[in-house]
Amino acid sequence: MAKELADRLGGDLDVVLVHKIGAPENPEFAIGSVSEFGTLYRSPVFDYYETSQGYLDSAVQEEIAKLKKRRQTYSGIHPPIDPEGRTVIIVDDGIATGATMLAAVRAIRLQKPGKIIVASPVASVDAAELLRSEADELMILDTPEPFYAISQFYGEFAQVSDDEVNAILRESGRGAKPKRVA
Repeated sequence: MAKELADRLGGDLDVVLVHKIGAPENPEFAIGSVSEFGTLYRSPVFDYYETSQGYLDSAVQEEIAKLKKRRQTYSGIHPPIDPEGRTVIIVDDGIATGATMLAAVRAIRLQKPGKIIVASPVASVDAAELLRSEADELMILDTPEPFYAISQFYGEFAQVSDDEVNAILRESGRGAKPKRVA
């Protein structure tokens, strides 16, 4: 999705790396998220799961290590773009809890962009509300109720592999310096 948007807007394409922190007995349920820079978002449900600080610290360090390794792989193909002063559009295929998008927004915000726009075809009402105070602008096409999972809005919902990301980054290149980042 980000590549299509970048191509249509004539912008650069880059990635911001974040990962959810899953609940101890339910790793698919986000109790927080962390960016490659260590920006941490702790969800309000963190306390509901009675998660220890030790669990959180360990999970954060583990995810940061994975994200840094992934960044090295991507940077060899496509060096990171400095977002300072630029309009940055952070794109996701859907936003369920908002945890990973919030970590992405906060990570980019630390790099002093001119403007941050969050773009997604679908998001839960709660996630959109959470992001409204963090992003400069939201471009979410639908916030349907009930919202159970992002996959309910797609016929096929496969994860994007590192190989696919590498190919997209390789293809996107780094030509002239466009005015936007997607």
